[in-house]
Amino acid sequence: MPVDKKLRKMRWSLPLLYFLALILAVSSALPAYIQSNFLGQLVNLQMVSLFFIIANFFTIIAIVFFPDLIKKFSNYFLTKVVLVLYGLSLLCLTLTNSPLAGLLSIILYTVTANLIFINFDILIESFSKNATMGRTRTIYYTFINLGWIGAPLIAASLVESGNYSIAFLTAAFLVIPIFLIVLSQKKKLNDHVIYTREKISVAIKKTWRNKNLRGIFFVALLLSLFFSCVVIYIPIYLHETLGMDWNLIGPIFSFMLIPFLLVEIPAGIMADKYWGEKKMLFGGFIIIILSLLLFFFIDQPTVWLWAMVLFLSRFGAALIEAMRETYFFKIVDPGAIGYINIFRVTIPLGYVLGSGLALLVLAFFDLPYLFLFLAIIMLSSFYFIASLKDTH
Repeated sequence: MPVDKKLRKMRWSLPLLYFLALILAVSSALPAYIQSNFLGQLVNLQMVSLFFIIANFFTIIAIVFFPDLIKKFSNYFLTKVVLVLYGLSLLCLTLTNSPLAGLLSIILYTVTANLIFINFDILIESFSKNATMGRTRTIYYTFINLGWIGAPLIAASLVESGNYSIAFLTAAFLVIPIFLIVLSQKKKLNDHVIYTREKISVAIKKTWRNKNLRGIFFVALLLSLFFSCVVIYIPIYLHETLGMDWNLIGPIFSFMLIPFLLVEIPAGIMADKYWGEKKMLFGGFIIIILSLLLFFFIDQPTVWLWAMVLFLSRFGAALIEAMRETYFFKIVDPGAIGYINIFRVTIPLGYVLGSGLALLVLAFFDLPYLFLFLAIIMLSSFYFIASLKDTH
């Protein structure tokens, strides 16, 4: 492909992928903030934790085998397949009225929601340049987070009456335009990288032996652990324990996500040009730890206070997310799907560990203690960040 033609393709493909990621983020975020409360109508709180452990266990297995499928069938083809299965999972959730149906639907939703973002990771990476990786990845995540900001308001208005099915159905309809655009843009989005594939055991060993890959893996895992506990259990705590209505929770959640819009692009630019990633990772985890301690101590449904504390927590998470993406994709080539999939295993693995931690803590303590134990675990991040070598 001539250089100027390739540059034009890269120039137009990234904005298209950003737009598709925005729609996909709204679709995936609608169920994400209500799924724990929805399952709480079918089973008790400890069983909700068990459901998430099972769903994310299957997700880990799917991610491990996903590179082989990508190499065999192509990332573009599997993007279409996973989109269809993801849409079906949302339709299944609209019809769920029993614990078994809920479990099966959540498994399919969790697996496909994780896999489709791996497809998009590979698409974004294939059109990115290393020198501007921080900017590219953070713009991408800013579009994703823009979708997540709007989703809580939409979800709250849809489930205020207690009808969760309409929220799942809305998420399913959003898959249709994504699929049609992907289908119509085959020439732009079809695979044009050479994939390297190693046995999963070899990739894991290489990741473990490389202190930078190992360090950023555990940083990503800790962030996923944080997300798993707050995304699943903060809605339950605010709604079920403190008695907040969804018409208050929705705006609070949208407000708390604003840092993902304000922070990530400037952080990515600074990582490319000035500071490097380590300083911002340290700062992000300090903020998260302080926020978790405040979650533990605040036991009143004071709207403005929870809005500010949740906002603070996401400010720290936004810094970490931006640096996680920037650092990893600077040190890994786009064709290295084995490493990308190991890296993305941190998302379901974090949910398995977070749900398992909750299951253990809730057997002996009240829900706020989950946030206290999580803050203590987050302290380990300082060791892993110190092991990283800045790319700047």
